[in-house]
Amino acid sequence: MAITSPAPTLRAPSELDYYHIRSVQLPVHISPLDAWNIITADSGLLMRTAFQIRDAISAKFGVKRIGGFTGAERKDVHVGDHLDFFLVEHSDPQTLILTERDRHLDVMICISIADRLLTITSSVVTHNLYGRIYMVPVGVAHKVIVGSYVRRLARVVGGG
Repeated sequence: MAITSPAPTLRAPSELDYYHIRSVQLPVHISPLDAWNIITADSGLLMRTAFQIRDAISAKFGVKRIGGFTGAERKDVHVGDHLDFFLVEHSDPQTLILTERDRHLDVMICISIADRLLTITSSVVTHNLYGRIYMVPVGVAHKVIVGSYVRRLARVVGGG
């Protein structure tokens, strides 16, 4: 049986081209924005290089450069703001919904927290062949990246 998240997604999970959920129980309460700030505080050389490669290849297909994560800490966000290349579509004490949409694919990331259980739910809808090809390596890498971010988040808030 497939695990699903109660978090919002672009479409029903069965209609998505990519769907991934990762959760971690945190020892203390933090907000979804706190989680974003911790996760993106230090991208590391590997992630910065991956974003540079992504931008160089994607630009050849008319896809805008995203540049990666700046690590800039935000104290608050509102609908319509941007967190790096993501548009804030919703923000409340339990949920942060971020999207990036272009002619090739739509991406939604939902960071939600309930009873100190942080869940990152990612959903993607592709629009064309380039979007589908793009998601082959990105889909695999995304799972590894989100896993490492969740582990780092648990270490940082757990003090370990």
